[in-house]
Amino acid sequence: MSAPNRDPEDTQGLRKARGAFFTPPAIASYIVDWAIEAPTDKVLEPSTGDAEFLVRAVDRLISLGAEAPQVHGSELHAWSAEEGRRRVDAAGGVAHITVGDFFERPVEPVFDAVVGNPPYIRFQDFAGEQRTRARAAALRGGVALSGLASAWAAFTVTSALHLRPGGRLGFVLPAELLTANYAGAVRRFLFERFSSIELVLFEERVFAEAETEAVLLLASGYQEGSTTSAQVLQVRNAADLQAMPPAITWTPADPAQKWSGATIGTQVTAALLDAVSADQLQSLSKWGGTRLGIVTGRNNYFAMSPATVAEVGLSARETLPLSPPGSSHLRGLELSTAALRKLGKKGRRTHLFYPAEGLLSEAATGYLATGIAEGVDQTYKSRTRRLWWQVPLLPPPDLFLTYMNADTVRLVTNTAKAYHLNSIHGVYLHPKHSKLGRELLPLGALNSFTMLSAELAGRAYGGGVLKMEPGEAARWLVPSAESLEKAREKLTAIRPQVGGKLRSGKLAEAVKMVDDALLVETLGISRPTVRAVRQARDELAGRREARGHAVQG
Repeated sequence: MSAPNRDPEDTQGLRKARGAFFTPPAIASYIVDWAIEAPTDKVLEPSTGDAEFLVRAVDRLISLGAEAPQVHGSELHAWSAEEGRRRVDAAGGVAHITVGDFFERPVEPVFDAVVGNPPYIRFQDFAGEQRTRARAAALRGGVALSGLASAWAAFTVTSALHLRPGGRLGFVLPAELLTANYAGAVRRFLFERFSSIELVLFEERVFAEAETEAVLLLASGYQEGSTTSAQVLQVRNAADLQAMPPAITWTPADPAQKWSGATIGTQVTAALLDAVSADQLQSLSKWGGTRLGIVTGRNNYFAMSPATVAEVGLSARETLPLSPPGSSHLRGLELSTAALRKLGKKGRRTHLFYPAEGLLSEAATGYLATGIAEGVDQTYKSRTRRLWWQVPLLPPPDLFLTYMNADTVRLVTNTAKAYHLNSIHGVYLHPKHSKLGRELLPLGALNSFTMLSAELAGRAYGGGVLKMEPGEAARWLVPSAESLEKAREKLTAIRPQVGGKLRSGKLAEAVKMVDDALLVETLGISRPTVRAVRQARDELAGRREARGHAVQG
């Protein structure tokens, strides 16, 4: 079999722009061998590239007894299409590859197997008429994709429409299938249209050029019924596909919700469910509400350092205490008045400019004139206010919740009674939980169950950052009030040590102390179970961080 050539004018940048990442032969063979069951099977590859899947399909069909099998494909890049035809011919088959946009191809529900590696084009680059055609094509399958959807989502839905009843769809997809909000409609489509779904996950990245992990989707029984569960298998890399471990059955409560739970084992899943059933864990929404911070419209004007306040000459009544922009200072258990003062001495912006209407001092008036000269009054947020310089306030929250996280989501008690900007969230505890929550929830939340839940509820962002929106925070599992009351004595005893570990950057050691005190000694969860949960969390976080390093590299 001849190896694929590469168009000398087709650079890595051009391939990335159209989402072309060539598939390792071991993965293509695995999918094709699964998808093609008979020598008469009719096969389509919707984004052919160099026809790796079609070449493997020819091999498979010949091994099943077909003679000069005919295979079908679509490819946007003319040079690749011609190379694909050459490779299929060399393998002993006949290729019918159309050059053009797959979404303009007439839908023919005649194929037994649709296989391939759809283009991975981020929504920022997937625009114009191509996106319009893709979304229109997905609508034919009853799926309304949001403007944030990447190209693979439309390819997945539209490709399924080309299957005959009982057909099989075998795709290499980005792991966004499991976790992206925009992919919810695709997840529901798959569960509703196919009678069986298998997902193969990889511990290592299999595409060096792509900025995402890959997952294999093996969906069979098109239009022969729906399913409520998926079989999940996990291997280290493509070479391990031939030694597949036993599958885990995973049943989501709602297929449209994130499938992050599919990436953890049955023991860990059962442990999480048991903890919730026993009221040992509960969603953060049971403790209170989470709200975005203040939107000033120009943080570098409204957020001021103590030195700037003194230089301008503002009085104490013309500013409010502020948690500085960002969240790097929220790595401990509380933000105290002393800690806020120390941050101010380091030049951090710990004051919010907020003079009272009708009581403007000469210094405040002068600072307003500076703002007008700099155009602050003309920003969108400023123009929509009755007084451009008076930002809409939220009361100081009971707890701060970090929004963008390199390690894990943190809760921090706001003993300084500081206001917060939209770089962090505020948690406003229900009155009945207020005292206990401020005292122990940030400490109790540093357990492996809660940290695993953060990886599942949140989403990975550029650079490997874990992002937590208020809606996601509402579903985040934290210790219940009952659990913290039971563990009050033990948690209080370790609080100084945990605080010291956090100040030294020893998060893992702090977590183990909380695990022992809360999960093992108080709630009676076995150490092997806790270790399994901790390992699952570390694996998810490690994948997220690895993706971040890959993107940065």
